[in-house]
Amino acid sequence: MSENCNCGTNHKHHAEEESKYDFVINEYCCAMSDSDVENKVKELIDTKVEENNTLEVKKFLFNCIDLTTLKCTDSEESVMKFTEKVNEFDDKYPDLKNVAAICVYPNFAKIVNDTLQVENVGIACVSAGFPSSQTFPEIKVAETAMAIHDGATEIDIVLSVGKFLSGDYESVCDEIEELKSVCGEKHLKVILETGALKSAENIKKASILSMYSGADFIKTSTGKESPAATPEAAYVMCNTIKEYYQKTGRKVGFKPAGGINTVHDALVYYTIVKETLGKEWLTNELFRLGTSRLANLCLGEIVGEEIKFF
Repeated sequence: MSENCNCGTNHKHHAEEESKYDFVINEYCCAMSDSDVENKVKELIDTKVEENNTLEVKKFLFNCIDLTTLKCTDSEESVMKFTEKVNEFDDKYPDLKNVAAICVYPNFAKIVNDTLQVENVGIACVSAGFPSSQTFPEIKVAETAMAIHDGATEIDIVLSVGKFLSGDYESVCDEIEELKSVCGEKHLKVILETGALKSAENIKKASILSMYSGADFIKTSTGKESPAATPEAAYVMCNTIKEYYQKTGRKVGFKPAGGINTVHDALVYYTIVKETLGKEWLTNELFRLGTSRLANLCLGEIVGEEIKFF
């Protein structure tokens, strides 16, 4: 999106008066038109989605799902049953790859870890004051460390949106860096809560700062705010991931989440990833879908009948 943009080329002599975070942002062109993004996304959806509406793509999408339960009614019993369904999937559908991960609140990491019997399914925990990110930094660190201790292999945190919108980039980045250090080799996904960021420019800046601070994935939404994931936010994020990769050589994953209600929705996000990032990103190591609703719908289209398995 910014191949011909020179916004960031003349900022070096201002470095002394800028924070290092402003300097990082200014390496990129963040002056983006929301209407331009909308038009490009509409064109992609109109011209490219249908060619991806295939059985193989749907099988791949199923294998990218972070099967999620984040309800106030979750209990040890319900999470155990939720996990057992994933165990049963391998026996019931031996020709299909299972979901990518099970995503739960951190207090259920041990239940999932103790119950999960299949290989190649991660244990993702939302952490660090999810869904608002409004708690003490010490609590965020402790909660993340406890989730990992109990078996989490992936941690999903929420960007401190209030601090970001106030321009306090240092606090935002310090927090992500600290939580990434707690995660170590475990994947850290940073949720931008794009609906609260409002503009393409803010989404791009938040993406850059998250990746710079160590995010292994950037994720659209918690699903607790409206709007949640949108194709426009995904387009901005994926293009920013591409730019970041071109500058640094580091591949960061992408996860849309919240409001993925149909297989068509998932195909839209697949298409955006394919067209902006290319086939290298079409692996569940770099592409996830945060949803529970999609699993039965996607499975139903794969086997050709209504499914209520999960």
